[in-house]
Amino acid sequence: MIDRLTGKLIEKNPTSLVIDCGGVGYDVRISLNTYSSLNSSESVTVLTRLIIREDAHILYGFSSKEERDMFNHLIAVSGIGPNTAMIMLSSLIPEEIAIAIQSEDVRTIQSIKGIGAKTAQRVIVDLKDKVLKMNFNTENLFSQNNTARFDALTALISLGFDKKSADKALDKVADGDKSVEVLIKEALKIL
Repeated sequence: MIDRLTGKLIEKNPTSLVIDCGGVGYDVRISLNTYSSLNSSESVTVLTRLIIREDAHILYGFSSKEERDMFNHLIAVSGIGPNTAMIMLSSLIPEEIAIAIQSEDVRTIQSIKGIGAKTAQRVIVDLKDKVLKMNFNTENLFSQNNTARFDALTALISLGFDKKSADKALDKVADGDKSVEVLIKEALKIL
């Protein structure tokens, strides 16, 4: 298996990278979170997971061990393939997925494109014990994100804004007890 790639960044797109390692260009599928966390420097290192199908060998790349671990857990759930897992990791960071699973928040998981109610419940049932064993710094997420802010962030991401920009806009407007609608409207004025 290919555990990681370190090499020269040739191409960087929101869903894929091309990394030159010793004269061989590797096409690596990535999430939006990985895309936004990688800088445009020439040398990059990504953790990988190779998925072998009948018709293709596909490398998936991750900027952190937590993201790769969450990907591996998600693809083990019946009904979630690698592409759906990447959509989930593009919509929420691994810590947010872990919090949704731990708190049995079906609505948050179901809000991700391609995830229905049954699949969301299956994710929670199958991964609740596994996610508890993962090491996430969830204390900071609970203190930073109240439900309204989290819902507003999810809505802005689903509208097509990148997570970092939406997060910064919400940081500027999220003070006090504002409703989701108010947070979204004020953040949209900034974006």
